[in-house]
Amino acid sequence: MSHAFPAGLREGSLVLYKSRPARVAALAEKIEISLPGGESQRVRPKDVTLLHPGPLRSLADLQPLEGEVDAAWELLAGETTHLAELAELVFGGYTPQTAWAAWSLVGDGLLFSGAPDAIEARSRETVEAERTRREARLAEERARADFFARARSGGGKEPGDARFLADVERLAEGRAEHSRVLQELGKEESAESAHRFLLRVGHWDETVNPYPRRHALSLEPPIQEAPALPDEARVDLTRLAAYAIDDEDSRDPDDALSLDGDRVWVHVADVAALVSPDSPLDLEARGRAANLYLPERTVPMLPWAVTERLGLGLQPVSPALSLGFHLAGDGTPTGLEVVRSWVRVSRLSYAEAEGRLQEEPFRTLYAAALRFQARRRAAGAAPIVLPEAKVRAEGGAVTVKPIPRLRSRDLVAEVMLMAGEAAGRLALEQGLAFPFATQSGPDEAVPAPEGLAASFAYRRLLKRTQMRTAPDRHAGLGLAVYSQVTSPLRRYLDLVAHQQLRAWVTGQPLLGQEEILERIGAADALTGSLRQAERASNRHWTLVHLSRQPGWRGTGVLVESRGGRGTVVLPELAFEAPLHLPQEMELDAAVDLQLSGVDLPSLSAYFNGVPRET
Repeated sequence: MSHAFPAGLREGSLVLYKSRPARVAALAEKIEISLPGGESQRVRPKDVTLLHPGPLRSLADLQPLEGEVDAAWELLAGETTHLAELAELVFGGYTPQTAWAAWSLVGDGLLFSGAPDAIEARSRETVEAERTRREARLAEERARADFFARARSGGGKEPGDARFLADVERLAEGRAEHSRVLQELGKEESAESAHRFLLRVGHWDETVNPYPRRHALSLEPPIQEAPALPDEARVDLTRLAAYAIDDEDSRDPDDALSLDGDRVWVHVADVAALVSPDSPLDLEARGRAANLYLPERTVPMLPWAVTERLGLGLQPVSPALSLGFHLAGDGTPTGLEVVRSWVRVSRLSYAEAEGRLQEEPFRTLYAAALRFQARRRAAGAAPIVLPEAKVRAEGGAVTVKPIPRLRSRDLVAEVMLMAGEAAGRLALEQGLAFPFATQSGPDEAVPAPEGLAASFAYRRLLKRTQMRTAPDRHAGLGLAVYSQVTSPLRRYLDLVAHQQLRAWVTGQPLLGQEEILERIGAADALTGSLRQAERASNRHWTLVHLSRQPGWRGTGVLVESRGGRGTVVLPELAFEAPLHLPQEMELDAAVDLQLSGVDLPSLSAYFNGVPRET
């Protein structure tokens, strides 16, 4: 059987095999070749390319050679040659050694390219472009090596390091699951580890809050245009004194209250007048679920233009969807009336309202609120009282202010709960598909909590509030039927409830059960992320506040104790922290605390504490 071997191929020839030099050791049914390192292999003729017929005594003879490389390239620039001619021009002869050296120039690809029998001398423009590219790549490799050297030694940050840290940043923000940089440095690939590394190298500072992005939440407000308010009949309720009571820095007042004889009115921004089901604004709000409240900014679910137009008290007269009802002797809201209205609203802070509780209508409204609250408590509502604080990060400054317990806050909360119960009962009576808020109680009967530690423990027993299309008990509120309807500028499902109420009032088509369920599902998919991002952001900025006060001292209250470890609540910061207990302590005992350290990436603060002497 004959074999078709390449012309000139013989024992001792130099051939190319998979980009490596090889020496022909024997010709039989196949070609036996020797490879660098001493190994042998039998290959087919088509697997090798002849570079020189030989004889080549050993592959070890193929050493780097000096030659007239640039002169040969300039002579041939833009032309085509072959391997033997190139070896002659560069090295003055064609031998196995010069053939391999010449082919190595082709393999390098800067000046020459092609096959042994058709080698192109590249043009000057092509060579210059390739040289520039190689120099840039070499500079990048040196910069990368310098970066890793600094990262390992704890050296400082250089201006160009951002490109190497991009994958670490993506991991820290939850946009990636891995980081090649952290892999190469032998560090844990987690969001917390990435955050810690970015702080250590100085790419991030303490003011970077990664939690909204870690939960894939947009930080940009919607920009859609808001339609004009429809020209429709409205009941003129401007004769009633209406008050929107909120925090001093609130930008989105969407509810207000009035008293008309023995009738309570809750006026709510008529957002559904502008945002109809499945409109672009509705879809935008559905895709956000609620406003995102961060210490450094508020990201609304609807364009700010909607709030500016509809926020109660932001214009001399505001369009509202008003809910009017009586409060029965047992504290049950009855006789609900829902009307599209015009209202003239005065804005008050909680502190201002607190100072007017002995005036009308606040005195009567507060008495009604207490009656309603008593009914809820009798039905099992848990009076959980835990510290709250307002955290703000503006212009580089961070402030944490405790929110005082004010009767005016209870007044507003109770009246809004009245409206939510009344609307839920109306939806049930009229057979409206509606988003109802429900909550299961503790698995076992537990006494109403008294004191901070009991409230801390009781809170953990309550299940998460769930939105459903079928009404059910809300254990935490002590209400058999409840729906959230007073914040359509802030919460999407409140807006959905308003769309239903408005359609019922005007006789327009209502959303069906499946459509409401779809909207509940969309909101549920995002609400958990929103709340987690808000809690983590508040804790982050509180830790920044503490880190700027080394040696901070304050008071904590022991709310949990187990095996020498405890949890303390810092009332002035509304902050929970673990604490090593040097001795047995009673729950609710006051503890004198001193800050010993802050670990921002783990959202942790550490304190030394001793029981306060009484």
